[in-house]
Amino acid sequence: MADGLRLGIDTGGTFTDAVLCREDGAVFRTAKSLTTKHDLSIGIGKAIAAIMEPDGDDAVSADTIRLVSISTTLATNAVVESHGQPVCLIMIGETEAALDRGGLRQALGNDPAVFIAGGHQSNGDEATPLDIAAVETALDAHAGKVSAFAVSAHFGSRNPAHEQRVRDLVLERTGRPVTCGHELSANLDMPRRALTAVLNARLIPLIADLIEAVTGLLKQRGIAAPLMVVKGDGSLISAETARLRPVETVLSGPAASVVGARHLSGKDDLIVVDMGGTTTDIALLRGGKPQLDMDGANVSGWRTMVEAIAVHTVGLGGDSEIRLDDEKQLVAGPRRAVPLSLLAHEYDDVLPVLKKQANRAYAKTYDGRFAIRQRKLVEGAAKLSASEQRIWDNLADGPVALEVLLADRAPEQPLRRLVDRGLVAISAFSPSDAAHVLGLHHAWNAEAARLGGRIWARKEIRSGKMIAADEREFAQTVFDLVIKQAGEALVLAVLDAEGMAVPDRLGAVTRRLLSAAFSGKDDPTQRSELQVDLRFRTPVAGIGAPAATYYPAFGQRTGTQIELPPHADVSNAVGAVAGGVMQTVRVLISAPNEFVYRVHLPDGLKDFPSFESAAAEAQEQASAMARQQALDAGAGTVHVDCARDDRFVKQMGGRDLFVESTVTAVATGRPSLG
Repeated sequence: MADGLRLGIDTGGTFTDAVLCREDGAVFRTAKSLTTKHDLSIGIGKAIAAIMEPDGDDAVSADTIRLVSISTTLATNAVVESHGQPVCLIMIGETEAALDRGGLRQALGNDPAVFIAGGHQSNGDEATPLDIAAVETALDAHAGKVSAFAVSAHFGSRNPAHEQRVRDLVLERTGRPVTCGHELSANLDMPRRALTAVLNARLIPLIADLIEAVTGLLKQRGIAAPLMVVKGDGSLISAETARLRPVETVLSGPAASVVGARHLSGKDDLIVVDMGGTTTDIALLRGGKPQLDMDGANVSGWRTMVEAIAVHTVGLGGDSEIRLDDEKQLVAGPRRAVPLSLLAHEYDDVLPVLKKQANRAYAKTYDGRFAIRQRKLVEGAAKLSASEQRIWDNLADGPVALEVLLADRAPEQPLRRLVDRGLVAISAFSPSDAAHVLGLHHAWNAEAARLGGRIWARKEIRSGKMIAADEREFAQTVFDLVIKQAGEALVLAVLDAEGMAVPDRLGAVTRRLLSAAFSGKDDPTQRSELQVDLRFRTPVAGIGAPAATYYPAFGQRTGTQIELPPHADVSNAVGAVAGGVMQTVRVLISAPNEFVYRVHLPDGLKDFPSFESAAAEAQEQASAMARQQALDAGAGTVHVDCARDDRFVKQMGGRDLFVESTVTAVATGRPSLG
């Protein structure tokens, strides 16, 4: 029997992994279960049961568990796939033109935005009084239609008084969760603070479900150890902190995978590629430390204000939906689909439908596609429309073929809205199905995968030209497609890390050259006189369940050294218990005039007659806040380091003029063990 164990749990889009590590970091036992999005506790419970009470092995006593920590890709996947509950954004002191900056309008989608008079000046003084009546009117109009509110004010990071007043009104008047921009970042750039607040508000129900599921299961088993969650920078926070600031768990999964890859491989320099069911996350490890993105986590094009590892995230995974783009080219992702092989493995009535569709003489639009409930409706969430409710009710007993669900020319838009909210998932052919057809994967229903491949093979990409001769040729095409897209993502990630501005869309010539580099030497589709050789100097560590399927072939085609560390398929869960607590607080000192030095604090502004006295106050306050945040985040003993960055400009005559100063306090510590 092992003593002093740490339980790491990683809840991904497809699998939930569990690992038990000893106090010295050695892996004691691992387990894996399917993620059950409609009720997370089912998948998590199976993974915990498998690791605590394995068949033919000694059971683990609850009192030996000293720490439980979770990493998750749920928040990242929700951002990539544009899923989440509807929110209302309240912008103070801004006009609608602010939505056109920082991608805010696209991120909001159809969610409402309200513009309220108010806001502050850059020095923290009030610019315009807050229009309380307008706030109350907006809350009454939108409270019944959204699940949460996000609040961001003009120069709210310099003086959060108006954001705090609106937050209090939201709680008093609606009881809905609310996120303020200043709570997430002290940096300027109001649209990006607003974007981060919107994402945080959307993610609150998602992360709350995860934490409640784990908490309930631990209680059932009598495990009283502290519960932690991995942040996007690889450090840990308490479960209660994660409930309030779930956006900080964006990139939690890839951050944990980098920490886990370093721990498992023992190598200090790696390109870590974490391929899951929905996304592929690429990060660089240099000198044993992950590179951090100080400009804020960039997830699927959204530049947030969450400090996280510098990671390149693309919508490519083992369960990516295979589709034709507008140019009739085969593409994997960015959205996830439930693999047909998995759906048929779980539901017996799926296979007969696929057989009927594959064997009939003519093809239909929705062949090989199903819909299934993904999550339960959240109490108090925005109500469904009548057409959405009809679809929801029709899915009550399990998956339904789209040709049935959308019969009689029923509109697709209500189904799309349910998918966008993360309530319903589409099942379709995926790389996991291709792996089943090729005999590379055997966990689910291979016959369903073959039928899905057959349905795809007979699709026309142009008149009289079928996509493939049969299901096996189509599956090989998908396999090669994943390797090519994975290779492109690796190239873009490395160039981005080296400071090169890379466009979101590659040009036709560049894409052709990369395609030639990542294709097999005998690939008949590469009929060109050009031979392109491209390899990576630093070893590539393949992490995640699908990595072992695709990256060895990638290494063979490019001559790149591929590392598949032991327990690579549960690296995220290992990383969840290998990290520590770190909290950073920044306090600004400004100078409203030549004789006043102003310290900007969350509870108000403090003015001082000298810079020395202002700096001393800022350092004392920053250190105290960082220490308390680290303790609240679950640290045991805490160490605080402080640094100051002063900005001066030279005046005529050589005299230094003070502009501003930032005091940064970083509190670190190991998690408090039960």
